[in-house]
Amino acid sequence: MARPERTLIQAAPALRRALLAWFAQYQRSMPWRSKPTAYRTVVSELMCQQTQIATVIPYFERWVKQWPDFKALAKAEEAAVLKLWAGLGYYSRARNLLGLAKQVTALPALPRTAVEWQEFKGVGPYTAAAIASIAYGEPVAVVDGNVVRVLSRLTGHRAQLKDAASATKQFTGLADALVDPKQPGDFNQAMMELGALVCRKAAPDCAKCPVAKWCDARRQGDAEKLPRFVSKARQTAVVERALVMRSGKLLLRRYGRDSRRLVGMAEIPEMVSLGVKPSGEPTLVRRRTIGTISYEERLHVLVAAAGSWRRWTSDPELEWVATETLEQAALTGPHLRWLREWLSLSGPKVRGKRP
Repeated sequence: MARPERTLIQAAPALRRALLAWFAQYQRSMPWRSKPTAYRTVVSELMCQQTQIATVIPYFERWVKQWPDFKALAKAEEAAVLKLWAGLGYYSRARNLLGLAKQVTALPALPRTAVEWQEFKGVGPYTAAAIASIAYGEPVAVVDGNVVRVLSRLTGHRAQLKDAASATKQFTGLADALVDPKQPGDFNQAMMELGALVCRKAAPDCAKCPVAKWCDARRQGDAEKLPRFVSKARQTAVVERALVMRSGKLLLRRYGRDSRRLVGMAEIPEMVSLGVKPSGEPTLVRRRTIGTISYEERLHVLVAAAGSWRRWTSDPELEWVATETLEQAALTGPHLRWLREWLSLSGPKVRGKRP
């Protein structure tokens, strides 16, 4: 173990006290913190994976109102679950949550340890540790991006890290050694909160940090440069999509069981899947980034000719959805926004090109 880590572990009792005192005073108000239960912790942790907390809060509140516990969720239909999840992205999380609820309700008692929670699909070490420490007081550390950032700066870890997985592996041992044995749930949340509010990726506020006295990066003046990751090559992609309306209905693609992430969800169909090619300028162009890929989404308005209409109707993954029922169509978030925008701009009559 490196010297900075040994020094930090030796200072653990004082560091814990300082961090927990700060958390008690400055923690953000979140609905899952007010009434912590295993169910509310599971739902919030799965929702917060890959999604900002501010986005999650209204979804969480609607979710627990609709399904207040595992038993209620286990009885839900997948379509209803996906509909309520629509807009959060990474829809496999919703299906995993539904599957988890069905498995949990079949057990004689709820799992209590992180090891037990990892047996469920979609629950990795981070989520399992959060559930076990917050709901059951197991002294196991949660290591997410915020915690990695805090620990890399405290220890002055300046070697490049390959990726998030290797970074988690690098700091899990230290995090486990530091976690407060009496208040592991609060300690874990405090570490994550510290990374989100003070030890930020850009412009860390070292002057307000409750553990600054133990921070090597603050002493060296390079906190903003840590942690260091190996740069990944950025990629770009262009996706041509078709806006098709017929008799007040829009053509959507509903993903089937062979889809890896979007089973049951709907999107604006790609032109290549309709057997047509783009011509002329698109009606809308929208850009978004997923991981290391930047997408340019080009949306073209097409008129469904009789031949095309019959061909598309026979495709089991294509369906016609009335514009007034779009909110119930389980569309992915970006696609629902794009369709709303197009419809608001187009008015009752939509002109386009025949394929």
